Amino acid sequence: MSDRVTLAALVSPALAFLLAFFLLPLLLMARAGAEGPEGVATYVAIATDTRYLASLARTVGLAAATTVATLLIATVAGVFLARNRFRGRRLLTALLTLPLAFPGVVVGFMVILLAGRQGVIGTATAALTGERIVLAYSFAGLFVGYLYFSIPRTVLTVMAAAEKLDPALEEAARSCGAARWQVVRDVILPGLKGALLAAGAICFATAMGAFGTAFTLATDIDVLPMVIYAEFTLGANIAAAAALSFLLGAITWIILAVARTAAGATVAAAG
Repeated sequence: MSDRVTLAALVSPALAFLLAFFLLPLLLMARAGAEGPEGVATYVAIATDTRYLASLARTVGLAAATTVATLLIATVAGVFLARNRFRGRRLLTALLTLPLAFPGVVVGFMVILLAGRQGVIGTATAALTGERIVLAYSFAGLFVGYLYFSIPRTVLTVMAAAEKLDPALEEAARSCGAARWQVVRDVILPGLKGALLAAGAICFATAMGAFGTAFTLATDIDVLPMVIYAEFTLGANIAAAAALSFLLGAITWIILAVARTAAGATVAAAG
């Protein structure tokens, strides 16, 4: 009995926080989405509106592209850093994780300095070709900003997982005549599968809901966080903003739940 009381005492603060700062605001937001002129039909309207669906498709596509590119880059870098010891390794790791210290607005500002109208790329291309190339305010610029923001988290996750891989499995594969790419395909990637699924889900969720970077760069791009912001602040359409927010959260939660289930099954199978 005393163990149950102790457990309840330990869990109750976290439970109270969950109820007060997550479930209650979520319920209020869901209710706000149904309190507009169209009532509950607001949720049906946003699911059938062409502009909202196009914005959702852009957001999902951008998040998916960011996730795939991040996993490719971070897997190579993370495994390399976990397997090799060399002069400057700690400095390189620190530089790779430096973006964690910056908010999304700062990341967007850095992309503007690199590829904006007066950025380095624009100035260089204007001097070389006479035509100024501006990427910062396009999908390419937003993609670079999301990538810059996502790689550090994934690199750290991959490094931690790669350090736990058993080198004996790779040696056994090589002794059986496996080529290097076969070792990567059949040993390293399956060993990292759980970490990659978890990191990819977090990367996708972050890209879906990123606002600071989108606010800085997406001046002419309708991604869902910017549509929600415009509906709430410029259009005073609180019901649509709440319903869109609920939709964004639901899609992201489903992706996280699927990835968590798949990652758990992978870990269980490996064990």
